[in-house]
Amino acid sequence: MQRAFDGHDRGSSEYRRLVLALFAAGFATFAQIFDAQAVLPALAADLDITPATAALSVSATTTGLAVSVLVWASVSDRIGRTRAMAWSLGVATVLSLAAPLMPSFEAVVALRAATGLALGAVPAVAMAYLNEEVHRAWVPVAAGTYIAGNTIGGIVGRLVAGPVAELVGWRVALLAVAVVCAGFTVLFWRVVPPAQGWRRTTREVSAVRQVARHLRTPALAATYVAGFCLMGAFTTVYNYLGFRVAGPPFDVPVALVSLLFLAYLFGTVASRVGGGVVRRVGAVPVIGAGVAAIVASVPLLLVEDLVVLVVGLVVFTTGVFLAHPVTSSLSGQLATTGRAQSTALYQLSWLAGTAVLGWASGHVYDDLGWGATLGVVVALASTALVAVLAGRVGQTGPSGQTIRPA
Repeated sequence: MQRAFDGHDRGSSEYRRLVLALFAAGFATFAQIFDAQAVLPALAADLDITPATAALSVSATTTGLAVSVLVWASVSDRIGRTRAMAWSLGVATVLSLAAPLMPSFEAVVALRAATGLALGAVPAVAMAYLNEEVHRAWVPVAAGTYIAGNTIGGIVGRLVAGPVAELVGWRVALLAVAVVCAGFTVLFWRVVPPAQGWRRTTREVSAVRQVARHLRTPALAATYVAGFCLMGAFTTVYNYLGFRVAGPPFDVPVALVSLLFLAYLFGTVASRVGGGVVRRVGAVPVIGAGVAAIVASVPLLLVEDLVVLVVGLVVFTTGVFLAHPVTSSLSGQLATTGRAQSTALYQLSWLAGTAVLGWASGHVYDDLGWGATLGVVVALASTALVAVLAGRVGQTGPSGQTIRPA
């Protein structure tokens, strides 16, 4: 009798291929989402628009993702996780190549929104795919590697776009990132292993009913609120930090501003470390440590010394990427049914936080300055922790299983 498939173990060739494929997918997705962050000062200066208006080039893409993730989750239930992600990346790459060639800012924003719509499959189903294909003991570790692909994609997208924008303009900068992402899309197509844990949905279950069920589950709803707040805080800092250091008293050249995004490397390490620590101490302590680091970073980010500010950025980034991968993986592990819808809801939540709070906090920055903007960040991080505690989010035991609270 054939043994039931219970997921690939760490160290197997299929596990390595799967993790590499999701790393490539995360890289291509998040480089195309956040490359515009590195060119916001150049774009605002070139088009004579405010920082909040310039930030629409980022918010448009994340809004597109937020709108599409639940749709992609349902599509993947019918055609498969890997096929949905392959189509998503292919279409998005074509749109991303075309967006910088549009003649007006409005047209660029519209096509970046369309790119976000196309990209939605990867954030919508990647965690469901992990939970179906990886042995549950290794899901937090594999999730950390996937998040690492997201963060490294974000780093490279920004590091490519920033200097190129200074040399030849923001349009060529965005085009260069799209070319890099095309290469990672091809890598995903070539290495992703056939799915073994996915089964086509045979019984029609209303997606609306599944979503309503998840939203009524306190532990799941808590992860969605936490994702909204954590990534809203993250985007707030990274959207407007470039404007902060490009002006007095820092006056950092625009070409060098993108180097600040190297702080993402610490987020990459934190996401992997956090996934391993969860298996030993549980989810809530790791999320709490992440929030504590975010709050502790704020006084450093207020200091008018570039070295201290960079240290603060590292502490802040580490905090976000301790907490965010944990809440993300819990959105799949805590769902007993409709796992794809649950992970898509989490993605929708943090993307909505990125889009809405990333734009709205720009008005705080425009009107009240950097200090008030960081006050918003503290409030958001605190809300995330309160939601997790109030929702009684389950802890992860020594063998990696998630224990759902009674």
